[in-house]
Amino acid sequence: MRLVSFIADGKPSFGLRVERGIVALPPRLPQYADLRAWLRGGAPAAAVRAAAGADADYRLDQIRFLPVIPNPGKILCIGLNYEDHRLETARPISGYPTVFTRFADTQVGHGEDLIKPRHSQKMDYEGELAVVIGKAGRDIEAARAYEHVAGYACYNDASIRDFQGHTSQFTPGKNFPATGAFGPDLLTADALGAIGAQRIQTRLNGKLMQDARLGDMIFPVERLIAYLSSWTPLSPGDVIVTGTPGGVGMKRVPPVFMQEGDEIAVEIDGVGLLQNRIAAEPRTGG
Repeated sequence: MRLVSFIADGKPSFGLRVERGIVALPPRLPQYADLRAWLRGGAPAAAVRAAAGADADYRLDQIRFLPVIPNPGKILCIGLNYEDHRLETARPISGYPTVFTRFADTQVGHGEDLIKPRHSQKMDYEGELAVVIGKAGRDIEAARAYEHVAGYACYNDASIRDFQGHTSQFTPGKNFPATGAFGPDLLTADALGAIGAQRIQTRLNGKLMQDARLGDMIFPVERLIAYLSSWTPLSPGDVIVTGTPGGVGMKRVPPVFMQEGDEIAVEIDGVGLLQNRIAAEPRTGG
């Protein structure tokens, strides 16, 4: 099934995406304030029962998409997790994943504008698979990692390359406002099956820029969960953004950076299609 966080009638909500739109779940499951709370409650079957046979409460043109999990406790991002991207960046081989964080308030939903910062002309795309945790754990064994996965979504972990390169730490270049697109919805793990053969693609203004298979990850999902949970507890609603393939704009000749008015799309087989437009950050006085 597909779950979505959204705004309708001026209020945040979450629901089940069905053929004709969205079935809102708060009226049927009032004990859950949002999708993260629903995951923490461990009640996926309740959503199906609550929505069974219900007509859509909203058409898609009546809502605005929020980030799939608007309020995650943690967003753990993985760098250099595809060999072609490691090679194009000339980074050394590592026995461990490169990890950095993104703040929850930097995210936007499907169809919302990604904001090109006024402080930079080097905004780059990074199409990625997001893994949403559904079951808490610490020191999770790789063999049991998928027991802790609620589902998957598309992510555009856009990078502000000059700020990312100010030091060896990625954090500044990954946390400008409205630079992380997350959506459109959460595909539950049971609906996707094994991770590997699915194709991940990024298109800028319709042109294919990134093209890989999820199975090309250096550190696959189960190893990421095992490693991350060895040093931090994972909780329902936490998000792991698993890294981007080669083909980033920074390493093209000449470089290609996103500009105001551009359309960027991240598509993963079976998972979804995330689309956003680039808007310029307003300049402030004073």
